[in-house]
Amino acid sequence: MKPAAISTSSDRNLFDALRDAFPADLDATAIETDTGLRYSWRDLDRATAMMANLLQGLDLPPASRIAVQVDKSVEAAMVYLATLRAGHVFLPLNTAYQSAEMEYFIGNAEPAVVVCSRRNFGWVSQLAFKAGTGHVFTLDDDRTGSLLERAAACSDRHASVARRGDDLAAILYTSGTTGRSKGAMLSHANLLSNALVLRDAWGWRTPADGGDVLIHSLPIFHVHGLFVALHGALINGSALLWQSKFDPAWVVANLPRATVFMGVPTMYVRLLADPGLNREQCRAMRLFISGSAPLLLDTFAQWQQRTGHTILERYGMSETIMLTSNPCDPAQGERRGGTVGFPLPGVTLRVCDDAGQPVPTGEVGGIQVKGPNVFGGYWRMPEKTREEFTADGFFKTGDVGRIDADGYVTIVGRSKDLIISGGYNVYPAEVEAFINDMAGVAESALVGVPHPDFGEVGVAVVTARPGARLDGQAVLAELKARLANFKVPKRCFVVDELPRNAMGKVQKNLLREQHKGLFAAG
Repeated sequence: MKPAAISTSSDRNLFDALRDAFPADLDATAIETDTGLRYSWRDLDRATAMMANLLQGLDLPPASRIAVQVDKSVEAAMVYLATLRAGHVFLPLNTAYQSAEMEYFIGNAEPAVVVCSRRNFGWVSQLAFKAGTGHVFTLDDDRTGSLLERAAACSDRHASVARRGDDLAAILYTSGTTGRSKGAMLSHANLLSNALVLRDAWGWRTPADGGDVLIHSLPIFHVHGLFVALHGALINGSALLWQSKFDPAWVVANLPRATVFMGVPTMYVRLLADPGLNREQCRAMRLFISGSAPLLLDTFAQWQQRTGHTILERYGMSETIMLTSNPCDPAQGERRGGTVGFPLPGVTLRVCDDAGQPVPTGEVGGIQVKGPNVFGGYWRMPEKTREEFTADGFFKTGDVGRIDADGYVTIVGRSKDLIISGGYNVYPAEVEAFINDMAGVAESALVGVPHPDFGEVGVAVVTARPGARLDGQAVLAELKARLANFKVPKRCFVVDELPRNAMGKVQKNLLREQHKGLFAAG
């Protein structure tokens, strides 16, 4: 039975579309947490109404940015939904970001409201008030904080603020090779169109068909956990088993209660290490989905052998949400390891050479895309936006890949030296800038090398200024105090000089080759 059609009118607020998909029985369980808490669909409706009323009571300018850096919780997800409901713009921020990063994001986005954890209130509020933010609230993962205290006094009824499809719904910051972060602007229509396409492409089952239950183990500050996993369940009225932090044993124990799981390759590696994972434990599961980083073929094959399930790999990015997917329905083709499947309905994908001309089938080139899911541009960066789009409206993803004779897309590399470690993007130029600013450092280069757990990790290679002595471990220790942990290289080597080509450019390909076996399995 196919889900009921949901209007994609240009005047549609995304929250209304998600709310309309709630099941008829609002008292049924919508979310059950790993601590045993249960939230009904009515709870989601009432709580988001109260939070939306709180935001509206602040008399904020229309479409204000609401920046949120808090630990994962159901209440944190409610803040996102309430932001949409109140007609404002959601700005999720990684919980690992430190002061230098947060200062830039707050200064660039100029949020009207910042929500942070109580432990960070002191330094975050200083940054926020200095940048002109009018309101700073706290929210912790134990259902405490000033935001909930203030919202508790608000009405639990709220009429969503009208929004058109092309109105801004969220900004996701994604760094560039210059090290300067860019805010990808996603509209209500971008997010809704992708949610509806994925609902059909991945065969989400409605309660009338037995219903799907999603294990949600991903963080909710980026595309995968927020716009793919959470939207996927809500747009289908499906229940979630909610995990605050990924724990393989908990996931394995709860697989018999679920039907869908989404994870990054690192999660699948750690699940395979759990002795309880077997075919019997996966008997109720319908679909395992992997993304955010390349899945090793060895992991793909091991999963098939251990569970009897074939992982579905897909491809997307902050600027576009999901672009391609391996088939869910076997009648539409096999799920091929090492590929990301076919372009999703509505998405046009082409592979072009450096001159912008399509390459022949099977040849490698830059991936360009167009579709209703593709973002409108970068926040306050009109020139950068123009650079990233072709004259005929295709977005240049910066990824390098090929399309085979059967139409399967394979990502073979990334331009701009992007490193994807454990599902998180690491941009070398940003990390290099911090290293180069350290006392005694002349120059640095950061490269990504294969890692059996994280898929890829950073390795730093640095040179010292004349007369200075550097210690690799000390460099890493200083980075850990200044940057999110996922950005910190796993190793740091001090060398006399960096390899260069005739034009003086550092040859990172030689550094990758030199260190590629550093973390070889076993």
